[in-house]
Amino acid sequence: MSEAAAIPTTNQATSSSLPARIWAHPVVRIVAGAVLTFAPVPLTMILASKLVDKPYRVVWPQLLAALISFLVYRWFIRSTEQRALTEFGTRGAGREVAFGLLLGAGLVGTVFAVLGLLGAYHLDGVNAVGLSLLLPLAELVLVGLAEEILFRGIVFRITEQSLGSAWAIVISAILFALGHLPNDGVSLVGIAALCAYSVMQAAIYMRTRRLWLCIANHVAWNYFVGQVFSTTVSGHETKEGLLRGQLSGSEWLTGGAFGVEASVVTVLVIGAVAVYFLRGRRSNVM
Repeated sequence: MSEAAAIPTTNQATSSSLPARIWAHPVVRIVAGAVLTFAPVPLTMILASKLVDKPYRVVWPQLLAALISFLVYRWFIRSTEQRALTEFGTRGAGREVAFGLLLGAGLVGTVFAVLGLLGAYHLDGVNAVGLSLLLPLAELVLVGLAEEILFRGIVFRITEQSLGSAWAIVISAILFALGHLPNDGVSLVGIAALCAYSVMQAAIYMRTRRLWLCIANHVAWNYFVGQVFSTTVSGHETKEGLLRGQLSGSEWLTGGAFGVEASVVTVLVIGAVAVYFLRGRRSNVM
């Protein structure tokens, strides 16, 4: 049985009550799912800041927010689609997470290697390895999980069921890019890179029909850009990480204030990987 078969058919929706037909509408489900699964993130962080002093708010609030977001998503899928949470199936999850982490690290490494060859990145040295390098992982896990649930698990998947894979790729990429517009230093190249990244993640989801690889890739990308290469991530300044290096030259190469995610090199590297995954996708074109 296909994944789309879990959703009520048109005849079923027509024969049900008006509230049921409204709830079954894709736009309503996307908006409701987005609000329900993403709301726990700011709410948990705000509540933790009100109840616990800052020195004790390390790691656990982010992980708690991630857990709540996941549990709400599971409840949403089971209550609206009456199916098992196959996108988070545990069989093979470790392998997919490992591959996702390697993929994200490899993408970032490739981008900086090309920038180095072009003279836009200069490595100055290596900092001492310490626990501080691991602490940001909690926040990055939260961001990776929440954004992949939102943009792939909800926006892309539900749109694909209604309009097919092609439209789902386009719509989810546009929304993913729009979601980053408030960030500092965003540019046209940055928007292109964000769209390319969303296409790549959608293609990975279509290949696996699971979210593990997408989440791990997302986490690794952010971690290596910020904590390994010590550069700006999507306009958010990062503290000094493992490597000491300098980006210099044209903003088309360096990405400017938005970071390397607004570099043409990033667009080309991610775009090439997106094409690779799209070639073997399991699509649902209508």
